[in-house]
Parts: sequence; C-alpha cells; structure tokens
Amino acid sequence: MIGIVDYGMGNLFSVSKALERLNADYFITSDKNKLLQADALILPGVGSFRDAMERLPVETIKEFAASGKPLLGICLGMQLLFESSEENGFTKGLGLLPGKVRRFPGKKTSSYKVPHMGWNQLEFVKSSQLTENLAEDYVYFVHSYFVNAENSPVTIAKTDYHEQVAAVVGKNNIFGMQFHPEKSSKLGMALLNNFLKMADERNAVRWA
Repeated sequence: MIGIVDYGMGNLFSVSKALERLNADYFITSDKNKLLQADALILPGVGSFRDAMERLPVETIKEFAASGKPLLGICLGMQLLFESSEENGFTKGLGLLPGKVRRFPGKKTSSYKVPHMGWNQLEFVKSSQLTENLAEDYVYFVHSYFVNAENSPVTIAKTDYHEQVAAVVGKNNIFGMQFHPEKSSKLGMALLNNFLKMADERNAVRWA
C-alpha cells in the first residue's frame, strides 16, 4: 500500500490518478501512524519550501526514511529531502539527501525564463532501480528552484535548462523527481511504476 502525504501543499489529485492508472493501492492521509504503516511513501509538493517545512510531519517522514522503506519526493517534495533551500531566505530541509536548493539565476538569454516550465529531456548519469530498463525521454517541469546536478553526488538523471538540473535523485531508499512524473506521459509513468516495483520487492522480502 502506497501512502501519499497530505500536508496541505501537494497536488494530491494528479498523483493519486497516476497511481490508479498503474493499478496501485494507495491512501492519502495526514495521520502519522497510518503514514508509518505504508509500504512506500510519496511526498508531493507545490508552493513554498518554508511553508512546506512548517506544515510537514518532519519526524514522521524521518522515521519512515530510517525504516528503509522507499520514499519518493515529487517537485517541491524532492527539494524538501535536501539539507536546505534559499527560497524566502535560508530554510532547513529534511536533510535526508546532501545538498542545497538554489534559485535559477536567469537573465543569461532571453529564453532563460524563471520559473522553468515545459518539457525537457532527461539524461541518465548513473544506474538506479528507478530508471532500470527505461530510455531517456522528455518530462514536464514547473519550478523556480533547483539542485545543481554537477555538485550533487545523488544525481541519477539530469536535464539542461541553462543550468545542470538534478532531475532524478536517490540514495539508498530515498528518491526524488524534480519534474512531475504524473504529468510526464510514458516516461513519467514508467518511473512511477519502477518505484512501485521497488516497494513491492521490499515488501516481499520483509514477509519472506
């Protein structure tokens, strides 16, 4: 069973509909005990980093991450996994992945618009269960802040938007996608499906 974290700042509808298309069992909740019982968690996010950290059940997310069960952050949810963000001033993140979230500087060219909105191609930079048996393709981004892929040891896939953007990240059981997989056509759904497979595999081992 996949738990979707409801802390008042996630695009819960589109994420849940994507899971339905993949025939995945899921629930949406803010209840801390129920979240800890999930086989895997998805942390969605839309809006401000600081506001999200104020609303997020931080200790519950950290406890879940320490259990070894898969955790996936999407868009702002991915950024929250890192140590800090400069959005609206310095704000500490969950610290589950190393690195800092910074704003796109912009202004290099007339085409360098912030926020970054649109389809960009992924480039896989290291192997992961999340990208296993998948081909590089385009996914859909909407964001003004990013993690620099060149400085991030946890980058699995990157994209080029005048900066090297960490698009898929991961370490141990903690994963993130800066784009919206639920809005990213074939590749986005395939990435979500690989995450679900990881949850199924871990659950099978746990009960073996």
